[in-house]
Amino acid sequence: MSGTADAARYQLLEISNGNKTIDIKDKVTSLDYYESLLSPNVTAIMSIVDSGDSSNYDKEYDKQERLGTIYNSLPITGNGQETIKFKVSSSLGTLDFTKKPFYINSAVNPDQGSNREAVVISLVSKSAIDNQLTKVNKKYTNTITNSVNLIAKNVLGLENVEIDQTKNSYSFIGNNKSPFDTLISLASKSIPEKGNPGFFFYETRERHHFKSIDNLIAKTPVNRGNPYYKTEINKSSINYDNTFKILSFSINKNQNLINALKSGVYSNRTVVFNPKTFKQEETLFVLDDENLKNSLGKNKISKPENENYTRTLYSVKDVGALSQTVKDTSGGKPQDWQGKVQMRYNLLFTQVVNITVACNPNLKAGDVIECNFEIITHSKKEPGVADPVQSGKYL
Repeated sequence: MSGTADAARYQLLEISNGNKTIDIKDKVTSLDYYESLLSPNVTAIMSIVDSGDSSNYDKEYDKQERLGTIYNSLPITGNGQETIKFKVSSSLGTLDFTKKPFYINSAVNPDQGSNREAVVISLVSKSAIDNQLTKVNKKYTNTITNSVNLIAKNVLGLENVEIDQTKNSYSFIGNNKSPFDTLISLASKSIPEKGNPGFFFYETRERHHFKSIDNLIAKTPVNRGNPYYKTEINKSSINYDNTFKILSFSINKNQNLINALKSGVYSNRTVVFNPKTFKQEETLFVLDDENLKNSLGKNKISKPENENYTRTLYSVKDVGALSQTVKDTSGGKPQDWQGKVQMRYNLLFTQVVNITVACNPNLKAGDVIECNFEIITHSKKEPGVADPVQSGKYL
């Protein structure tokens, strides 16, 4: 018999405020957990239904200390002290937030009756709160890797951060920006030791990451040899596990020629003004297989035959602003990354696919997975034969 994934199970689910902790496993109706390459912190949304038997009111609120709902008897006030711990498991793994609890960002009760109420709770990781309570003010002049490490550890207080090495330096002053805004800005200016410009700063359940796009897509698929697959046929062989069947599939975004031309994906011009010499430096970037070798797909880069630049990027070279002497390199060289990073980000998001699979807590943002999509053909077709163009690696 082929295998199928079992339903996820709540092994632990508790809400706390100060010294009061309540078990809410039997009250939760949904729990949605989110990780994204585009988000510097993880989030979650939880829905509960409460009939008023969850917890006793404190004496300061109710002299009789009667039972009430979590929303009112805990109570949930949004004071930054209320936390939720959960541990969810399935046959494929465990999602454990017992040691790093979520903090309640907001809670609303959209449906309240005489005997019950529904509450929707928005959750964020601790780093999201710390980000709002701290600012970047110092001057940074070293490599971007060094600056990221200092901001992450000394400003945000992060103990576990995975940082790819950058080969370029960039001098800047924090200007009272939040750490997240600063790190995301640095990601778009970073060049890895090998490869093209473009990084992501994001959080997974394990840690924060400052990772190069080229390094991410070069990773071996986490499910290598056991790909997720889309087919209308259940595979009954003992060699195939229906746990890895794609339950639903849709293309959210595909190539848009006009938008790509507007974004300068295929060809763009960088113009840098040097206030020391009062001259402009122009650099033209043209997309080809040589300057952007790494990709998730097998096919070669496809672009219009006309290579005229379709976007111009302007910047002013930072000359002497951050050093005691006038140096051309104090603020980095925008022409080294500004044009290529536009290509790198836009090419990565040329195609965006939404798939739904059985609960697999082992998957993390930044993982590469292998997917096989069924070929549509009038030729001879065996069940499970993969489309050679659409199938492959996905980030």
